[in-house]
This record gives sequence, C-alpha cells and structure tokens, in this order.
Amino acid sequence: MKYYLFLALALFTTTFSLAEDWGKTGHRSVGQIAQDHLTHKTRKAIEKLLDGASLALVANFGDDIKSNKKYSKYNPWHYVNLPLEATYGIEKAHKEGDIIQGIQQCVNVIRDAKASKEDRAFHLKLLVHFIGDLHQPMHIGREEDRGGNDIQLTWFGQKTNLHRVWDSNIIESYGMSFTELAKEMPKLSKKEIKRTQDGTPLDWMEDSHKITKTLYNDLPENGKLGYEYMYTYSLTMRKQIQKGGLRLAKLLNELLGRP
Repeated sequence: MKYYLFLALALFTTTFSLAEDWGKTGHRSVGQIAQDHLTHKTRKAIEKLLDGASLALVANFGDDIKSNKKYSKYNPWHYVNLPLEATYGIEKAHKEGDIIQGIQQCVNVIRDAKASKEDRAFHLKLLVHFIGDLHQPMHIGREEDRGGNDIQLTWFGQKTNLHRVWDSNIIESYGMSFTELAKEMPKLSKKEIKRTQDGTPLDWMEDSHKITKTLYNDLPENGKLGYEYMYTYSLTMRKQIQKGGLRLAKLLNELLGRP
C-alpha cells in the first residue's frame, strides 16, 4: 500500500515531458554515479578540461546541441538500429554513424594529446551523454518503429510511446532528483562493481539489447501502462542507470587517469 501511495503522489506531481534519452534526470544520475567512481587523477583531468564543471552538469550536452543545425551530424550517434535477433556488425553500420561509432570517435579525440582542449572537452561531454544513451534499452531498438517511437501507448492515462516511456516516463514518475536517484541505487560490492564494468561499449550495448528484446515482447494488447509496469521495470531502470555511471567511470579512468 505504501508503494502505491508513493507512486500516486509522484505521478500527481509529475509533468509528462517530451524529454529525450533518459531525460535530464537520468543522464545527470549517470554523470553523478560516474563522478563518484573517478580516481583522483581522472577527476582533476576532467575538472581541467571542463573548467570545473561536473559530469552531471554536462550530461545533457548531447541533447542540448540538437537545437543547432550545425551539430546535426551527431544525431545518429545517439542510437543504433538493431533487429531483435541480430548482432551488431561494423560492416553493416549506418554510413552516418551510430552510438558505437560515436563513442569510439569520442574516445579517439579525448585520447589524442594533439587535439585542442576545446575539441577534447566537446567530445568528453558527448561521451558522457552517449554512454547514458547506450544504457537506455530503446536506443538499441528496431528501425521499423524508430526505437519504439512509433509504438503508441498510454502511461497512467497520458499519451506516450514505448521510447518515451523509457526516456522519461518511468524516471520522472519515480519522483526523485538526480542526486537522490544516484544515491538510491542497489548496493554493490567491489567485485560486483568490477564485474559490471568489465567489457567494452560493444559488450554493454549487447547487454542493453537483451532488455530491449524483453520490452518489445512485454506490452499489453490494450497499450495501457501503469502501476504494474512501473512495479515490474523500475528496478531495471535503476540498474541501467547505475551500469551507465559505473561503466562511464571505468572508461574515463582508463582515458584520463593513467600516466
């Protein structure tokens, strides 16, 4: 009863927005979790590159620049279209790029000692955002429905779609600030953290894609989502944000924390 009362209160106070890519709260939570797991050297290097800004502050940069047409070439870097039973192959990748290629390009620029501070900072902010996107399951969705954007649903009576449910509806209905959400994650041991951080962005994408398959196959015929869906998948949402933060920290420690 307390759980449902909490959800009802949260939903009453929530504004259903068109926020993208985990929404601002989700992306900032990924940034905050990563910030909390940086080495001292990495933290100092990031502070220098970002002129003191935190990862949480710049986490939505990738979406913010969409309003400027000169950055439109980066739009395909937010996602990858992948059939449910397919595996990713660079030979079949979109010619304009995708999230895997985008992450690799960001890594290349950040690692390049000859690149300008401005260019490295730009790609660092993009990387923070793209690692967040990588852990939003519908960013690894099917091309034919644009990652769930064309699957119309209702969320507690409000019109939405499958992509937006995972971008923002679940997170905003949770009723927490990004700092609260980052703090209230499942408690992991050092071994569990290391196990979560193992692998590469490609491995992490495949991990997210397993969830994507489940989400496509677990929709009610009437398209109405509410308490049951929230109860079933809120922990999944929290775990994906936590994975994103921990893995971003691992990547940044490798890029900026070594001699």
